[in-house]
Amino acid sequence: MADERQVGEVQFMTVAEVASLMRVSKMTVYRLVHNGDLPAVRVGRSFRVPEKAVHDYLQTSFIETA
Repeated sequence: MADERQVGEVQFMTVAEVASLMRVSKMTVYRLVHNGDLPAVRVGRSFRVPEKAVHDYLQTSFIETA
């Protein structure tokens, strides 16, 4: 696909950075990762989340209110 980036071009965020950006707890981010709602790469004992995945998740999570 033309939209796919090379691995070296992908910017990764730590769980703590994602939690701070989303203003939620780290446990909430871990739940999103384990449920498959937020893609992540396991590095040793920790996870790294692609920055684009976080922004995509937030874009698709907006809800319309009456």
